[in-house]
Amino acid sequence: MNKKRAWLPYGLLALAVGVVVLLAWANRDRLNPVVPGSSFPDFVAYDLNGETATKSDFRGKVLLLNIWATWCAPCKEEMPSMQRLREEIPDDEFEILAVSIDQPSGDHQPTNPLGGRLRAFADSMGLTFTILHDPSGEISETLQTTGVPESFVVSRDGLLFRKITGPTAWDAAQNVELIRRLLEG
Repeated sequence: MNKKRAWLPYGLLALAVGVVVLLAWANRDRLNPVVPGSSFPDFVAYDLNGETATKSDFRGKVLLLNIWATWCAPCKEEMPSMQRLREEIPDDEFEILAVSIDQPSGDHQPTNPLGGRLRAFADSMGLTFTILHDPSGEISETLQTTGVPESFVVSRDGLLFRKITGPTAWDAAQNVELIRRLLEG
């Protein structure tokens, strides 16, 4: 009887390790970090007409994907530099995708108090690049963001080249040069 009890802690440990391994395997897609050099994950968002947009819609293009919200002051400060970058590089092989995580207009939640009016916001700022919307915030979970704004530069082959947390001057010389280098291949 004593020999059976001596193995009990080891048996429980083996069972616990097995459960952890099984959980990790079952959640392997969620455990892949979104880091430079990794394949950029697929996403689903909606354009201002309610049409679905996914990563595959932009296959073969260099992407600047920005996660933002209308209530985010740093996002508002960053948007004009994104517009200037779009004007500096009007190449059809380069897309700026600004994905709002605002709730639908009129909705009110403590974490998103305003429920953005995206078309009015884009028009008021003179934005001509693609504005997308993900009111579920699923894209934030998929991309493992920590807040807004957060931006991702994706190469033509779908690899994440750079991840930037916080606002950035997208029209700064080093960012313009980065996009141009990615467009050249």
